[in-house]
Amino acid sequence: MFSNLPHLVVLDLETTGDSPLHDRITEVALVRFENGIEMERWETLVNPGVSIPPFISRLTGITNEMVKDAPAFDEIAHKLYGYIEGAVLAAHNVRFDHGFLKSEFRRLGAVLRQKVMCTVKLSRRLYPEHRSHGLDAIMQRHSLVTCDRHRAMGDVNLLVTYLALAKRELGEKRVLDEVAALLKGPSLPTGLDAAFLDEIPDSAGVYLFYGENNLPLYIGKSVTLRSRVMSHFSGDHSSSKAMRIGQQVNRVEWIETAGELGALLLESSLIKERQPIHNRRLRLTRTLFSLSLGGPDQVPLISIVTEDDIDPARFDHLFGFFRSKKAAMDTLRKIAGDNRLCPRVIGVEGASTQGAGTGNPCFAYQIKRCDGVCVGKELSELHYLRLKQALIPLRLKPWPYPGRIGFREFNEVSGRSQLHVFDKWCHLGTVQNGEELEDLLQTRSALSFDLDVYNLLQKSLMKSSAIISLESPSRPVYYSF
Repeated sequence: MFSNLPHLVVLDLETTGDSPLHDRITEVALVRFENGIEMERWETLVNPGVSIPPFISRLTGITNEMVKDAPAFDEIAHKLYGYIEGAVLAAHNVRFDHGFLKSEFRRLGAVLRQKVMCTVKLSRRLYPEHRSHGLDAIMQRHSLVTCDRHRAMGDVNLLVTYLALAKRELGEKRVLDEVAALLKGPSLPTGLDAAFLDEIPDSAGVYLFYGENNLPLYIGKSVTLRSRVMSHFSGDHSSSKAMRIGQQVNRVEWIETAGELGALLLESSLIKERQPIHNRRLRLTRTLFSLSLGGPDQVPLISIVTEDDIDPARFDHLFGFFRSKKAAMDTLRKIAGDNRLCPRVIGVEGASTQGAGTGNPCFAYQIKRCDGVCVGKELSELHYLRLKQALIPLRLKPWPYPGRIGFREFNEVSGRSQLHVFDKWCHLGTVQNGEELEDLLQTRSALSFDLDVYNLLQKSLMKSSAIISLESPSRPVYYSF
């Protein structure tokens, strides 16, 4: 296949889904090449130990009945490792296949360190004029056929045929040059020991880059820490910022979490606490503002409040979050204009203390863009109702629980479990066990609102199965950490 690679394995897996943590392998197929010559072929069905979803069976043709008597992964692991040991592992979207293999071997207590080559990336380098590089697009573009699409060996054969065709069309030197470029290892900064890469787990967590004087340069998060850290030193930087970060690093730290939410929470907290120079988006540099709706007799009806005035327990009168006072005022001005509301009465036009029906028209009324509450032409009660209706799209979501909750994350590969505790959209803390949980629940402190946490929870709370109420009188001390 590729004469510059002493050992190459082209591989494909079929699985029960797309998550290496929750899904399992159902089929393995591979072809092993040595010095460009095909040496061995091997394929096997695998009993995943879990049910194959119907839509997966429809896609691959692999049913629960077919894998019922197939060997489990631990029964084929030794043989599989013998095929791939010391070889470059090539697959279409190799991150998917490699991720599943690493997870399966990790469950057996083994660490898989494999040099990999993604043939999707190779195809993009070989045929940059084409937009799509999935196997179906490649089949159509090059008139390739297979009777076993979405079966492991069928896809392996398709991939081998495609790579051979590329060599004929483009010449072996061109293809080998692109392969060599893809396999080029990370270029580590001077002083950073390459051995550290093997110590970083490829699981969820946060990484911290340090430069001279032990100052934090950058803090990031990933569900695959090792892969993400290595990407910073790949040399294939998409921006000058990424290049600067990679060149300045002389020390790396990492903190594992049980899942993505834990990594997001920790990243946000550490960035605000340590203020790394290359994390501009999440650094705590600006005040948060919101629109506060007063009662019908308040003048003006709307005031702009800062985060210090925001009570997480009372969102009923607050509308929208803004990174600047100007952004809040611009939004309010647009609401007034779009709904023919009085800018003076709601608080856009100056700081007037004049309420509705004073007889002194606002400028918008004079140009026929206000329905006239300022001059008594519109009832103040109707105007107030229209204002409330106009604010509905900005209404903040009320806390949907009677009190504190826990959001549980569990990584079944590492065995790490964490419970993130929240109340009124505020993160109270993260605990590792029941004792820590009880200590946290007995500690009552003022709620501190954070917009980043609020936004994270808007997405995460959709996963209701992971949520535990912490206000029940019969609450167990320990929640299966």
